[in-house]
Amino acid sequence: MDIALWVLAFALIGIGLLGTVLPALPGPPLVLLGVLLAAWIDGFARIPGYVCAIVSALALVAMAIDWIAGAMGAQKMGASKWAIIGATIGAILGVLSGFWGLLFMPLAGAALGEFLARQDLLRAGQVGLATWLGMLIGTVVKLAIVAVMIGIFAGALLLSKAPA
Repeated sequence: MDIALWVLAFALIGIGLLGTVLPALPGPPLVLLGVLLAAWIDGFARIPGYVCAIVSALALVAMAIDWIAGAMGAQKMGASKWAIIGATIGAILGVLSGFWGLLFMPLAGAALGEFLARQDLLRAGQVGLATWLGMLIGTVVKLAIVAVMIGIFAGALLLSKAPA
């Protein structure tokens, strides 16, 4: 049974890592869930409670950055609600269309949403770019935080003594 739980814990961490760059999956919460499951499997012997607390705090920071970064890029340009909706739809459609779609569909969605709201092509391009840059920066920072989360987990696991 323990082996199946360890496999599940590592699968959650792996899927969470993918979810850090794919908008359809909640990356940091899945990584956190995998770490917490791994800690629980052997009664926090290998992964102590303080490691879980640090990883939990990092997951909260990563989720906050994810939400704030895209909104800040859009807000800086005074984006309409349509631009935000367009960026979100673009991100979801981007997942279905491969890497380039994932990279550029949020920009196109934000620009299209802003154009529909204000009928100004130049402004739509500016808002689309600012929203996209915010999302891109947020994803890079979130990926770095998730890498630190996984590194802390791996370090705790590798440096621990297996329970007797």
